[in-house]
Amino acid sequence: MTVHKLLVANRGEIAERVVRSARALDIATVAVHSDPDTDALFVEAADEAVRLPGAAPSETYLRADLIIEAALLTGADAIHPGYGFLSENADFARACAAAGITFVGPPVEAIEAMGSKIAAKELMEKAGVPVLPGATIDDAEEVDAAAVSALADGIGYPLLVKAAFGGGGRGMRIVRSASEVVDAVTGARREAASAFGDGTVFLERFVEDPRHVEVQIFGDTHGTVVHLFERECSIQRRYQKIVEEAPSPAVDDALRTRLGDAAVAAGAAIGYTGAGTVEFVMAQDGEFFFLEVNTRLQVEHPVTEEITGLDLVALQIAVAEGEPLPAEVTGATITGHAIEARLYAEDPGRDYLPGSGALHRFSVPALPGVRVDTGVRDGSVVGTHYDPMLAKVIAHGRTRTEAARKLARALSEAEIHGPVTNRDLLVAVLREPEFLAGRTDTGYLTRHEPTALVGPPAESTLAVHALAAALADQAGRRAGAAVQQPVPSGWRNVRSAAQHAEYRAGDTDLDVTYRLGRGTLEAGVNGTALPGAAVLAATADRVDLQVGGVRRAVRVHRVGDTVHVDSALGATTLTERARLPEPGTDAAPGSLLAPMPGTVVRVATGVGQQVERGAVVVVFEAMKMEHLVRAPVAGTVAELGVQVGDTVESGEVLAVIEEAQA
Repeated sequence: MTVHKLLVANRGEIAERVVRSARALDIATVAVHSDPDTDALFVEAADEAVRLPGAAPSETYLRADLIIEAALLTGADAIHPGYGFLSENADFARACAAAGITFVGPPVEAIEAMGSKIAAKELMEKAGVPVLPGATIDDAEEVDAAAVSALADGIGYPLLVKAAFGGGGRGMRIVRSASEVVDAVTGARREAASAFGDGTVFLERFVEDPRHVEVQIFGDTHGTVVHLFERECSIQRRYQKIVEEAPSPAVDDALRTRLGDAAVAAGAAIGYTGAGTVEFVMAQDGEFFFLEVNTRLQVEHPVTEEITGLDLVALQIAVAEGEPLPAEVTGATITGHAIEARLYAEDPGRDYLPGSGALHRFSVPALPGVRVDTGVRDGSVVGTHYDPMLAKVIAHGRTRTEAARKLARALSEAEIHGPVTNRDLLVAVLREPEFLAGRTDTGYLTRHEPTALVGPPAESTLAVHALAAALADQAGRRAGAAVQQPVPSGWRNVRSAAQHAEYRAGDTDLDVTYRLGRGTLEAGVNGTALPGAAVLAATADRVDLQVGGVRRAVRVHRVGDTVHVDSALGATTLTERARLPEPGTDAAPGSLLAPMPGTVVRVATGVGQQVERGAVVVVFEAMKMEHLVRAPVAGTVAELGVQVGDTVESGEVLAVIEEAQA
């Protein structure tokens, strides 16, 4: 059969990515979208779009019935599920077939075989693929502390508690001692049930700081299964990948053959067709063990595309049309090296707390060998209903070092104005010696604490950027002046006091003083003069500034009271401090505030109870992850304003801790 119209049952960058390949094949495209995604980039990219009323995934992108209705309404004869949501849902694939719609993915039987990590593991063991020992706790079972402890003791510590259905780090805990296992199982079951609708978890022996290596496989309907080499995905936070690359720096030709053979055996065991990924954990000695098969396209598929020159989405469609794998797939070779960085709206310095809000500017420089897969643009809103990934930035080079350098440069020059992102962490990783030497494993970000990797901004950088912000502001005021625009800002016939501007960058206050004359500039920050200061040109959004004999172009973007500043020194977000602040009410001392909107899933204490500093007080869920709110001090719970099930807004007071007297 030939695909004429393709509906993409997904959102964001992967939906836009699928549309791009379909258009190149002259296939008409249909987007489905929730209410928050009405104006999203992927909706605009598609030929047609159908609204899915609501915002939450359960109301929209997880509604198989609505998606199939949309396909029938628009005459789509095929559905591409992307990744996440319904991509590995056997019932959805079955419903597509019942409706006479081609599902661009593997057979229902393959999805079902891999849908349970427990059954998948048993099947792989029979196929001769190396596996780790483990045990299962069914969703219907009560958590019996003694039984759970006995299972854990039999497996040995450390062990991993993991959701049986789903992935992405949700429903996952590492347990290092018997005293932790019951709480870990309980929490993992709750998170898994919320994210995937099934709280079944399994316990598995945990390999300390292994490499996470996966193999891309492809099968066709004619019985051919091949591998397209491996990807290294060891740089992770909260069990989710943030830097991926191909090929792995730890895999030589002999090991690549062994990994590829094991992956092909796994695919053949389940009659696999289309794109899939066989994931392994690999010990330091090169011994590897089966982790899971992802029966879909992976987030990190672009690095495989870059080193092979293949379009994996186009190949998925060709396989769905019944075409055999072409020679360029069965005879694929590796050319160069590719690295992908996942750019998230999150704060690595606050335990990767997801961010939300308007993305006022999003611009990544178009450098040779750099690719950007994104679903956002200037003006996009990062909501709280979906994963906070903004983009995948991918670089391809002749060597691994070249790829890392290209990617670091592209990210460092990007202008990303809005929610806090992990951009600086990604750049720091790409430039870090251990990473550049290829010594990566899943413990990398434990050994390299994010705040230490990135480091605080240099005082000199803050000073230059604060001065540039002040000069851009005055240039904007002069440009908008009704009269005497050529006169320097603040000019008087009689020399008077310098002009002032006050900003805050993080926890740092910046008091800028400057006096502009005809061709002269006297400036200082926090009472320290900036030597050799000169402004060569200034507008409201760009300042050509010299400080200390060094000239730099500084880009300035003001949004309300926030000023985003970018230069060769890096990026700084400044908040203008009001000289006459509005009177208001501050939260009581000891208040625990919700860091972002979410839903309370657990309250760990009660009013009047004693808590230690760092103790968990409230657990809330946002962006498909659980987040812990801890006591900032030791003391007594004086107030508790929430209960399980409550929806909270950012900044809302969750509890008040009355600090214990020393």
